[in-house]
Amino acid sequence: MRILSGLNLFIIFLCCCVGIFIGLCCYTFYYANGASYLSDDPKACVNCHIMREQYDGWQKASHHAVATCNDCHIPHEFVVKYFIKLKNGFWHSKGFTLQDFSEPIRILPENRVILQKNCLYCHGEFVSEIATHPDNDRQMLDCIHCHSGVGHGPAR
Repeated sequence: MRILSGLNLFIIFLCCCVGIFIGLCCYTFYYANGASYLSDDPKACVNCHIMREQYDGWQKASHHAVATCNDCHIPHEFVVKYFIKLKNGFWHSKGFTLQDFSEPIRILPENRVILQKNCLYCHGEFVSEIATHPDNDRQMLDCIHCHSGVGHGPAR
């Protein structure tokens, strides 16, 4: 019987670690219904129980018939859309795994800019007279400052 050298044992150990890591990633993706996040179905947002309040609010809100979560919270360009979904998914997963997210959940400043742009994407022509700085995020009027209940229903 041939004795394995130290290098061979290290390679076997490394392969086992990589295999376990890939297996855990696959199981997590399956357990978290990861494929559903690639769709535009709002039910994907309630895979995580922390989003239940926002989902229920959306069902009662004025935009329910015309817009889904992605229409308001994710850029509409194909590559950027999936990049932001991936990025948000990573931070959501990290927050829920480590339990280090704020509750109630709050929109991040970067995502608030996306939301603002999507407001203008749909309503830009209607608000063109008051949208004075559409290319300047700091000077642009903030739609959700006055219309916070539009997407998720009235505030409690």
